[in-house]
Amino acid sequence: MARGKLIIVIGPTGSGKATLMRHATEHFPELGVLNSYTTRPRRPDHVENDHYRFVSVDEFKSMIDRGEFLEWAEFSGNYYGTRKQDVEECVANGKVIIKEMEVQGVRQLKGLLPKDDLITVFIDAGPWDGLVERALKRDHLSEEEIARRKARFDDEITFMPEADVIVHNGAGQREEADQAFEEVVAKAIAGS
Repeated sequence: MARGKLIIVIGPTGSGKATLMRHATEHFPELGVLNSYTTRPRRPDHVENDHYRFVSVDEFKSMIDRGEFLEWAEFSGNYYGTRKQDVEECVANGKVIIKEMEVQGVRQLKGLLPKDDLITVFIDAGPWDGLVERALKRDHLSEEEIARRKARFDDEITFMPEADVIVHNGAGQREEADQAFEEVVAKAIAGS
């Protein structure tokens, strides 16, 4: 049996990562979505096993101590991580899985997984001004949160040259972005 692939999706707030991933999972039912473990509060629209596993800070830190995470990061006082066993089982069983990840986590992960098991996709939605406008339409953000996200944007954009694939998803490019993202997923599934 051929090994599977982990498709990691990276991009700034408001770049459309979740929308592109949702579109791909609707078109490719065999595509798995890898959960993130997080300590952040559950939003009303998120349920357990729907991209997130919600755990306490103490439980998350215990998982770190036990070496259960392939990568983990802290952002805005909350922890996010990818459980090593989840990735290893899926890839070993020939499954193609997708996961949104922070740049900090991707950089940790790249040295831990074989290059052939991994595809990194950067979602480029253009300059900061347009992205913050999208984010403000979706959530009410304080000035402090906007400043944190801007700093994060500045870090994330530096990852673009390291990505295996760049999908452009600026204003008015949704259809093209969906198609480009579908091509990445189709190629990964065909190769596994």
